[in-house]
Amino acid sequence: MTSTPDHADAAATLTVRRLLVDLKTPLPRHWAGGDAFRTAFFNALSMSFPAGEQFFIDSVHAGAARLDPQAQARFADELRGFVGQEATHRHIHKLFNQHLVRQGLVDHWSPRVARRLARLKTYDVRAWLAVTAATEHFTTILAEHLLQHPQQLADSEPRLQALWLWHASEETGHRSTAFDLYRAIGGNEAWRQRLFLMVTLHFCTDALRQTLHNLWRDGSWWRLGTWSSAARFLFGRNGLVPALVAPWRDYRRAGFHPAQRDNSAARQWLASHADWLAPVRPAAG
Repeated sequence: MTSTPDHADAAATLTVRRLLVDLKTPLPRHWAGGDAFRTAFFNALSMSFPAGEQFFIDSVHAGAARLDPQAQARFADELRGFVGQEATHRHIHKLFNQHLVRQGLVDHWSPRVARRLARLKTYDVRAWLAVTAATEHFTTILAEHLLQHPQQLADSEPRLQALWLWHASEETGHRSTAFDLYRAIGGNEAWRQRLFLMVTLHFCTDALRQTLHNLWRDGSWWRLGTWSSAARFLFGRNGLVPALVAPWRDYRRAGFHPAQRDNSAARQWLASHADWLAPVRPAAG
């Protein structure tokens, strides 16, 4: 049975943190330990983040406006923390993505995201929140995998390890916000499930398309090592695809709630890397 969300507890975990890393120094072309495929995959994800995170912010603002005053008060601190974290992620990935442009990579993913989200905004705000909650589940289970298998980034520069693991850790902290808001304004299970399948299709195909395009632009498409790395990363021991099947299915389970997922690895990473982080007051949006 789904637990009742405690918004006071959720808000307490949503500290907005400024990441203390150097994003002026250029990135190595294959910054993920010299691995072309892993670099292309993470670069693809980063390309999608600014547009996606702005939509998440817009969604929770619009959803909160549908709440009665008492419910708005219950959600207020949590929503400020959510917006502050997502706005910070958006800013950091814009800086990261500027390096990708200078390397000659071309972002085809975020324009597709922008077109789809523009169409989605003609629908009821509950659809916005269902898409946000579904995408947040994807980013959460990806984040959990990365935190559980930090070797994917262990041979990268410390500043870039910090960037990705900081983002991953904060994603797990606000995993419930859009989900709870969707339910609070009357979102039903049928549309939650349907829109999750739509997000699954778009997210997976877009990530693949942009990763392949990055490899093409990078000149790594024809190298055998690129594809042997891809096979290990996606399908090998602790590979991304088999690791995410069960947590993907969780979202479709009756009684599912994001808070049921363990985020102790994220809390531990944030606590042990406080020297990389400067907490700030939650943003008002």
